[in-house]
Amino acid sequence: MKVGVYQTNPILLDVKSNMEDTLQKIEAAKAEGVDLVVFPELSLTGYFVRERYHEAALRMDSPEIKRLAAATRGTAAVIGFIEESNAMNFYNSALVAVNGEILFAYRKLNLPNYGVFEERKIFSSGKQVRVFRHKGLTIAPFICNDLWHPSLPYLGVTQKADIFITMFNSSRGSMGNEFSNIESWSIINRFYSRVFGVYNLCANRVGCEVFEDLRSQNETTDDTASAMVDDNPFRFWGGSEIINPFGHVITSAALFEPDAVFADISRDLVRRKRILLPYLRNDDPYFTHRELGRILYGQKVTT
Repeated sequence: MKVGVYQTNPILLDVKSNMEDTLQKIEAAKAEGVDLVVFPELSLTGYFVRERYHEAALRMDSPEIKRLAAATRGTAAVIGFIEESNAMNFYNSALVAVNGEILFAYRKLNLPNYGVFEERKIFSSGKQVRVFRHKGLTIAPFICNDLWHPSLPYLGVTQKADIFITMFNSSRGSMGNEFSNIESWSIINRFYSRVFGVYNLCANRVGCEVFEDLRSQNETTDDTASAMVDDNPFRFWGGSEIINPFGHVITSAALFEPDAVFADISRDLVRRKRILLPYLRNDDPYFTHRELGRILYGQKVTT
């Protein structure tokens, strides 16, 4: 199966322009014979939507979502967007569409609400780790902070995932100077591939988002503004990559620039990894279930 990851620079809150760009990229991928196309987290909206989140939200029955799904005839795509439910809740979601059909929207489960992140203030949390089948492989999508909670990837592999999709928006200085986001994501992405024996399709974005209130408070010349952008801690760094089941990078995208990467992946390599390093052979999810019952509810374990 041929897969592709598009590293985009979405325009904040401009769903129309971002969607046209997405549709063009899906068509370009199909022309290259790509079977699965992955875009970053919130690729239709940009990240720092703040109190205007509802202006950029789409329902699953909206014309825009139907148009995106129709574009996947002959391929499959996973696309980040803001989803509005029938109950008027809003989610940081990933549309999963295969061969012209909408399968589901994966809803981000762990919403950060610290530092520069305010997701829990505006989004509702998802309730399920979901997978889908495509070209004989089982695929589990995850969004950003979900990968910082190891129980969620584990729930993906208990559903026999062969591929992880890791969609994220990571900016250079969003967590301060104590550690590198680039290094941290490199460790996380390779760890799950190596331990679970899965391919990992990792899609980060690029570009800067400067808050409107900061722009208005700092009246600058164009040259000064450019310098501010270069030093902006909210500059998304890209570096998208495709990692094989041994934890080795097959291909990686440029830093700080829009890019696209492609790779051929094989179920045979997943099989070979799990034969050589069968970490999960003796994993027992029923044991995990029993222990959680004991820890959370004081249930007695019979011996």
